Amino acid sequence: MPAYLDNAATTAMRVEAVEAMLPFLRERFGNPSGSHAMAREARKALDEARDVVAAGLGAEPGEVVFTGGGTEADNLAVAGVHRLRGGTVVCSAVEHHAVLHACAAVGGRLAPVTADGVVDLDRLADVLDADVTLVSVMLANNEVGTVQPLAEIAELVRRHAPAAVVHTDAVAAFPWVDVAAAARVADLVAVSAHKFGGAKGVGALVVRPPVKVAPILHGGGQERDRRSGTHNVAGIVAMAAAMRATVVERDEVVARAGALRDRLADGLLAAIADAHETGLRPAKVAGNCHVSFTGVESEALLMLLDGAGVYASAGSACASGAVEPSHVLAAMGVPRDRALGSLRLTLGRDTTGADVDLALAVIPPAVARLREAGR
Repeated sequence: MPAYLDNAATTAMRVEAVEAMLPFLRERFGNPSGSHAMAREARKALDEARDVVAAGLGAEPGEVVFTGGGTEADNLAVAGVHRLRGGTVVCSAVEHHAVLHACAAVGGRLAPVTADGVVDLDRLADVLDADVTLVSVMLANNEVGTVQPLAEIAELVRRHAPAAVVHTDAVAAFPWVDVAAAARVADLVAVSAHKFGGAKGVGALVVRPPVKVAPILHGGGQERDRRSGTHNVAGIVAMAAAMRATVVERDEVVARAGALRDRLADGLLAAIADAHETGLRPAKVAGNCHVSFTGVESEALLMLLDGAGVYASAGSACASGAVEPSHVLAAMGVPRDRALGSLRLTLGRDTTGADVDLALAVIPPAVARLREAGR
């Protein structure tokens, strides 16, 4: 059996989510914006799902805006606040492109990070001023897994940029971190269902009052005029089911996956010379194993691993097809030769010891083969 170690890219849907979703793809297909019995049934399911998602994110039901995924949620937060408030947007240099590009589109500023991938609080303070209207820092990094000190960041923002609201992209964090507690200090919180066992193409943004966002999609005025468009009832119901199960099982999954991640990382570092682990392990989510190897190109390594049944990823290919170091590793100051040989192995709730065994059997000889070929 192949070893799927790319859970940060997407997860398999939970059985609970599929079962919750199916009726709304077939016999219960009503549009919740209607007024007849089938529409009211869909509206009831939508309201119940909103309650579950609100509880999972530490919000009130009316604060939850359903979106078409994490990217839309992040864009709604950044663009939606900027359209109403203007001013300057600040984000960390290691954000997902959904935030990074949204901030760049409005002429935003970047906050540097340390070599461990944590926002440098002193340098963040330097880019904050009275003109800043939004600060976006992700709760956990999607590439290297670093968890940010969000409470400290929010306190710094309140002190140096009192007019600013705080947004956090919690997409990569939700499977591993109690977002309801950790993101309580944030005004805006984004998640995406397929990262924790829900369906692709559905997400949510928490908008805590008195913060308001201008819509980026215009139409029928759904979601209290914050996000128009017919609701993806099946996807939203599935997201709620996946979120409920994730919250219940999170502690057990974190403990089990964390032990497997440690065995995987320790095994790779012991078996491969000049291998480097990215970031401080205690400060990362339990499912993230990010390593890099000098003398290896990650794209070639991924091809060998794919052929051997180990599915992983690396953040080194840009849209043009040219191989470039990831912006996350560049911001952390990782040397270029190491960054080009980066490998992201991400575990999930279904990862087994056999998956780790296969990875440990396959990766060291693949690295050795590429190094020999490159001599």
